[in-house]
Amino acid sequence: MSTDPAYKRILLKISGEALLGDKSYGVDPSVMYEIAKEIASVQELGVEIGLVVGGGNIFRGISGAAKGMDRASADQMGMLATVLNALALQDALKRVNVPVRVLSAIEIGRVAEPFIRARALKHLEKGRVVIFAAGTGNPFFTTDTAAALRALEINAQVLFKATKVDGIYDSDPEKNPNAKKFDSLTYEEVIKRQLAFMDTAAISLAMNARLPVIVFNMKIKGNIKRAVLGEAVGSIVKGGGE
Repeated sequence: MSTDPAYKRILLKISGEALLGDKSYGVDPSVMYEIAKEIASVQELGVEIGLVVGGGNIFRGISGAAKGMDRASADQMGMLATVLNALALQDALKRVNVPVRVLSAIEIGRVAEPFIRARALKHLEKGRVVIFAAGTGNPFFTTDTAAALRALEINAQVLFKATKVDGIYDSDPEKNPNAKKFDSLTYEEVIKRQLAFMDTAAISLAMNARLPVIVFNMKIKGNIKRAVLGEAVGSIVKGGGE
């Protein structure tokens, strides 16, 4: 097994639901601590790390809109939920001695720096983990799209999506025991099959930039590091022939 990272700079997307643990709402501090240790093990390899964390454990804009809320208002609430998660993750990383900064796409200067691309790049170059909060700063865009966008802005070599399942399936494996897992897919196949592990806007951004997307189960200890080392973990989406 190689001990050299396959990627120098990564963007890791973590869902808000991953922070729940056994809770039905909010953040489980023990889960957050374990995630922080996993990230620390990757940072020790000299890898530059950008993070985007969702807010579904606190508030999901699209579900709020489905219940009658104005979609723009619901999405703005969802953005604030991601800020709460980003601050919690920042605290956990600090407790394992990882230098970290939170950059927010919405102005919230007392608790986070504003997102400025040049500032993000400078933090990364200095070895700091950068957590991108508040999505894109605009309603109607998911945190998956924000992750793809930030990955491109920081010139990440890969977009990791850490989930609760071990890759991409042709249907929900939690509902269909016969669901088929894909080891590798092209961007075009993902769109054609309408696979819902990421939204179409995020996949389109990745496809246009030929940014590989790797989906894996973050509940398996060491998976983030294995993915960074280039091991076959989860499912990969990339261009045909690559």
